[in-house]
Amino acid sequence: MSEEIEKLVLLGATGSIGESTLEVLRQHRDRMQIVAVACNTNFEKLLAIAREFNVPHVAIYDENAFSKAKNSPNLPSGTNLYTGMEGLLQLVGLPGVTHSLFAMVGVTGLRPALAAIEHGQKLVLANKEILVMAGELITRKARQNGASLIPADSEHNALQQCLLSGKPEEINRIILTASGGSFRDTSTDEMSKITPDQALQHPNWDMGPKVTIDSSTMANKGLEIIEAHWLFDIKPEKIQVVVHPQSVVHSMVEYIDGSILAQLSPPDMTFALQNALFYPNRYKKVSETIDFAKILKLDFQPPDEGRFPCLRLAREALDAGGAAPAAFNAANEVAVDAFIERKIGFLQIPKIIESTLKQIPSTHPENLQEVLDADQVARNLAKSYIEELV
Repeated sequence: MSEEIEKLVLLGATGSIGESTLEVLRQHRDRMQIVAVACNTNFEKLLAIAREFNVPHVAIYDENAFSKAKNSPNLPSGTNLYTGMEGLLQLVGLPGVTHSLFAMVGVTGLRPALAAIEHGQKLVLANKEILVMAGELITRKARQNGASLIPADSEHNALQQCLLSGKPEEINRIILTASGGSFRDTSTDEMSKITPDQALQHPNWDMGPKVTIDSSTMANKGLEIIEAHWLFDIKPEKIQVVVHPQSVVHSMVEYIDGSILAQLSPPDMTFALQNALFYPNRYKKVSETIDFAKILKLDFQPPDEGRFPCLRLAREALDAGGAAPAAFNAANEVAVDAFIERKIGFLQIPKIIESTLKQIPSTHPENLQEVLDADQVARNLAKSYIEELV
């Protein structure tokens, strides 16, 4: 008896994560079918994906791009088009969907994630913000609805694989590896002169602009500390970060007997995404893995939180709890946008985050609207601070 083909909704299909997902699924069409795809504005690329994979449901979040797509000669016949937040919610609510993959950046994925949870789906998370903003709410709702949260970030996917070898009470610590970004060896004085063009060049990974800059400030690793806490129910003091420039060891778990388990693969997202999409099953790889017949050098060093204060700020936000992690995320997003627009300098990004965290009211969001309200308050505070700077 053949296995039933699982059905996937891919939100963020036109970005780098979406591209890697499609690379995996081209080799495994007999195991998973894409029934819906979504993007923000890149409708031409999305329509090409819909044609290649015979996707019947397509959502274009931006209304202007949606209007153009409706009249595009490249729109496949019979395609169902959707737009806006309502469109994303309709996609995850389609009958028979087993998996929803969240590959968009920012707050947009939060409402669709909760909707997917209510349908009891497997959520493949390549979006850090969902758990950073609403970790307590998301994990509680997942337990209540029998939904699964499967990490697709390379670090958290590595942790999930390593954690299969022991019991929760046997974990001594988890170790998140960080490439250190483009400026891991740059002095503070030199950092003050960093331009957006420089920050958008990553030595190992091909990622979107926001994630690439987050890597250069190590804010991404701060977000991952918060995400790991909620995904694996690990106390913050048991989460360690280590700089590993080669990005080959994606994370490690140390058990109480002193054994350390690591997951290794090239800096290529197809490995983590394939594991997440088909978890707990393993199938033939789509990319070439590590060749140990060749010389391989692996370096590790502690992060310098003096030069990269976003790590400290993320830990402070996690310790504070309540709305603080959402405020960290919101302030970082606003600051990164301002940096890309050349309104602020590189070193002002953590200052904006810290100022926002100091001013954010101490609240404990209990539902989606309260999370979104806290997010908006933090954004307004960050924007006000930026206006003072410029």
